[in-house]
This record gives sequence, structure tokens and C-alpha cells, in this order.
Amino acid sequence: MQESSHISLPLKYRPMTFDDVVGQEHVVRTLRHAIETGRIANAYLFIGPRGIGKTTMSRIFAKAMNCLSPKGSEPCGECVNCREIAQSRSLDVTELDAASHNKVEDVKPIIEAVEFKPSSSRYKIFIIDECHMLSNAAWNALLKTLEEPPPYVRFIFATTEGDKVLATIISRCQRFDLRRIQTNDIVSRLEHVCRAEGIDAEKDALLAIARGAEGGMRDALSSLDQLISFKGDKVTEEDALGVFGLVSRSQLENLAGAVLKGDVAAILKAIETFDSAGKNMRRLSGELLSHFRNLVVLQALGPESKSLEATQEQIKTLVEQSRGVDAGRIFKVCDQIAEMEDKLRYVLSVRTLIEMSLIRASRIATVATIEELMRAVKALKGEGDLPEISLGQIPSVSVSVPEIQRESVAVPKQDESVKEKDFSSRQAILDDPQLNSILSAIPGATVADIRERR
Repeated sequence: MQESSHISLPLKYRPMTFDDVVGQEHVVRTLRHAIETGRIANAYLFIGPRGIGKTTMSRIFAKAMNCLSPKGSEPCGECVNCREIAQSRSLDVTELDAASHNKVEDVKPIIEAVEFKPSSSRYKIFIIDECHMLSNAAWNALLKTLEEPPPYVRFIFATTEGDKVLATIISRCQRFDLRRIQTNDIVSRLEHVCRAEGIDAEKDALLAIARGAEGGMRDALSSLDQLISFKGDKVTEEDALGVFGLVSRSQLENLAGAVLKGDVAAILKAIETFDSAGKNMRRLSGELLSHFRNLVVLQALGPESKSLEATQEQIKTLVEQSRGVDAGRIFKVCDQIAEMEDKLRYVLSVRTLIEMSLIRASRIATVATIEELMRAVKALKGEGDLPEISLGQIPSVSVSVPEIQRESVAVPKQDESVKEKDFSSRQAILDDPQLNSILSAIPGATVADIRERR
């Protein structure tokens, strides 16, 4: 059998320079400035979800620090150091996978290697991936070295769960939070890859791949590689939708339009079609929420805003749907869909919940808000249809409250026999000799005083 020389797309098109990095401009700008000015910290911490470039950024930064012939802040990618770091065989750049090497004995080689200067580079760099997996004992063993390393040692940590990293470690690092890559940036990168590979892929197919990747470039490239292996040189939207269980862009936009118009029949038909086709119904709620979120952003910031996670074709549809729709209604629809998405984690009848929630959202979208009513009233007053009413013209209303006649309450007279019986018992107590002896011990207390007070 002939050995295959195929290189998977995530590896083949992995960024090698800062210019190749997509969607992390805020991090790239800081790292470049650190290289240019020589203000390189002892340790860096990259935090973010999977597939967005944490390890890749670590390697590029390591190459930039140790490049023999840098091009400004960019590594040349051609010198010995750059090639060895890219191939993970550099003696001066050590990578540790903390997911499988998280004990004290696993970090001891790092502590020992710190004592020796780099062999052929400026810095000895240690890259620890998934560093949140390190045990507390391993972190404590590394703490002193991390706080006061030799001037030729640098640490780079990467993790998907930054909240699990000890606060004592974070305080000794420069922290960078990498964000999910926007959909339109992923589509642009996929188009570049398809041109380089000679693949004829529909724009909506690449959009479906980008939606399914959920902000991860590596996932998007892996999915494209899978589709090419399955379909060959031509990739259609239907192929991509079948892989992820997503609905098409047009179907999603039509469903959103039905919600905005209050078309209950169209909503029910669309949900029935998606459910019969085996689409991921839980994923549908997230797609709808993203669509209405884009509508809110478009109305607030305009179609040129960078906050829009949409392609140009999607933006055209968003502009059409936003016309004549109150922003307050769209915001309430977003709340309704977000509530639906939260309930989907626990409900058994997914289809029923989605149907009822979207019908409720359609009613929210078509019922006039208080702000709209106030604007209508002001418009009518401006045309002179409604008279101005001042507070002085409002008639006063007086309410008389009748006095409550107090009725005299007759107190029943006490029975004479009871009164005489009570008097005789009290007299017997006063004549008791034991009481007299007790009162004689109390200064100023006599039976005569009690008799007078009674």
C-alpha cells in the first residue's frame, strides 16, 4: 500500500506568522508591540475556547522571540530556530501537555532545565498547554521559578478554562482572553483555502460550515476537509447542512421573517419541516437568537458595524427585515428565544416548546408597544387632531364620606351576688394571719394600707 502524503487542512493551513492569525487582532497587536520594544514579560497566559489559536499563537510568539533574522515583529519562518519550533523539535522551546503530564514529577524537568542557558536561541521557552490540569502540588513546585525566572527564561500557558487556574499564577502572568472567531472571518478564511486547494464550494456551504464550527477555525477546517473527502472538488450547501444538522440560511431567515410578521401558520410549517428532516432543533434556537441579535446590532450601529456576525448576503436580508420593525419588539423577541433556549436543556418535547415559544414571540413582534402608542399620540397631537388638555381643565371630584355615628355601648351591670362573693373572698385573704406575718417583714407595708387601697 502506498503511503499517503496528504496533510489535513487544519495542519496545512495553520498560521505561521502574526499576519496569518484570524480574529485575534487585540492579542496580536500587544504581542507585536512587546517584540518591537523588547518589553517581554516573564509569563503569558492565553485563555479561550477550543480551536481559536491558543497553541498556534504560543508557537508564533516563541518563533518571534527566538528568530535569527526577524522581519520587524514577524518571525522569518526560514531560519533554523523558526523551522525547529514549527516542527516541535527545538531544544530551547519545550512543550508540555498538562492534560497528561500534571504531576510534580512532570514539572521537575522544567525546574531543572531552567538552570541551563539556551543552546542557540535568545530565550529558553516553556509552553504548557491545558495548564488548568496541573495539580496544586505541581503549581506550587513551579511557583518560585515562575515568579523569579532567570532572564533568559519565558513561560507561555494556554488553557480553555481560565477560571480553574490559581489566582497566584494569574497574578504572575500577562493574561490574554482570545475570543471566538466571527462567522464572516471564518468564511473568508475558508474561501482562501478553497481557492488554494482548487475546491468549488458554494458560499452558503462555507457559511454553514462556519455556523457549525461555533467560532472555532480548527473545527471549520476539519469539517471542510471531511466534506472534500466525502464529495470531492465540489461542495454544496446541502452537503454541509447534512453534516451539522443545520437549516439553510434562507430557511432560517424565512422563519425569522415569519416571527416578525406574526405568521403563525408559516412558523408551524417550518418547524414541522425541520423536525421531519431530522434537523438539530436545539441548535435552531441558538441560530435564531444569533439572527435576532444581529437585527438589534444593525438597528443600533448600522450595517457597517464590525459587531455584526454576518456575511454581506446576510446583512442585505437583515436590512430588509429591520425596516419598519421597532427595536423594542426585537429585543423582547430575543428575550423570549433566550428563555426558550434555557428551557430546552430540560424539556422532553422539544418541538412543542419551540412551536409555542415562537408563536409567543410572533405575538410579541406584532403587538404594539407603549413607546409606539406614545409616538402615535404625539403625532396626532402635532396634527391638531387631539386637543391639548391642561391640568386646570380636569374637573375636580369631591367625595363626601358620611360621618360614622358612634353608638353608645351598654355595659352590662355586674351581678350583685357575684360582687358580694368576690368581696367576701378578698376580705378573707386580708384577714389571713400568714399574710400579716409576711407584710410585717416588709418595711412600710401593712394590712391597713391594702385595705385602704382596695
